[in-house]
Amino acid sequence: MIVVSDEVREADAVVALETTLVAHGFPAGDGLAVGLEAEQRVRAAGAVPATIGVLDGKIRVGLSAEELGRFDASARKAGPRDLAACVVQRAVGATTVGGTLAVCRAAGIRFMGTGGLGGVHRGFPKPPDVSADLGELARTTALVVSAGIKSLLDVSATLEVLETLGVPVLGFRTGTLPLFYSAHGGPAVPARVESAAEAAAVARAHWGLGGGGLLLARPPDDSLDDVEPLIDEALAAAARDGVTGQAVTPFVLTYLHEHSGGRTLAANRDLVVANAGLAAEVAASN
Repeated sequence: MIVVSDEVREADAVVALETTLVAHGFPAGDGLAVGLEAEQRVRAAGAVPATIGVLDGKIRVGLSAEELGRFDASARKAGPRDLAACVVQRAVGATTVGGTLAVCRAAGIRFMGTGGLGGVHRGFPKPPDVSADLGELARTTALVVSAGIKSLLDVSATLEVLETLGVPVLGFRTGTLPLFYSAHGGPAVPARVESAAEAAAVARAHWGLGGGGLLLARPPDDSLDDVEPLIDEALAAAARDGVTGQAVTPFVLTYLHEHSGGRTLAANRDLVVANAGLAAEVAASN
């Protein structure tokens, strides 16, 4: 069911990358370019990229550029619950953070780079929506590098759930949690690390104690501190249009890209690639 590429199988340092970003995180055509750039950044930092998705009845760990190009807007968004159905039904399944982590657990991959972590949706329990990313991170022995928690969510509530689940949250050279597009304004992180090597050391100690996943939050290099009103507008538009569940994030991202003059699109691309590079640095230090 799981096919691991020869390059990934033979590598000492591996970084998992998701395919939902490629299929649903960017305008048509842009996602492939971002995915390939993230892979290049991983290689430049001394690790091997393992981009994960479901193709032709198999879960693929390590994709060719041609295979990656098959993940477009028609792909199913594949969280942990969706992987088996995508395999049996031979659907193209673009893995979320949670779906990617589920495969990491099965394949023994301990590092991942992404844009932002899912979590508790605003207004909980109406809707009663909490991302599967959180449970998968708690049970998977892996460190995930992201720009914090997706800012369209209830960030403070998500941080509380991560504490309940025993997931360490580390700020990379920051004492506060980045808010995806913004480097500022988030709640305090429980611990701060100053280098990839220090993050790797914390991960090893956590795993030595029998712990599962960790979140390493890297602030975006170009902080967009004025985007919060647009996020409120996007969420209101999603509610008016009846957009719910897994469709909310791509809807909001598209709204932001269209109404920010492209600034959020550029920021999203940059932080995804930078996070992949830091994940590779941590993997190479492990």
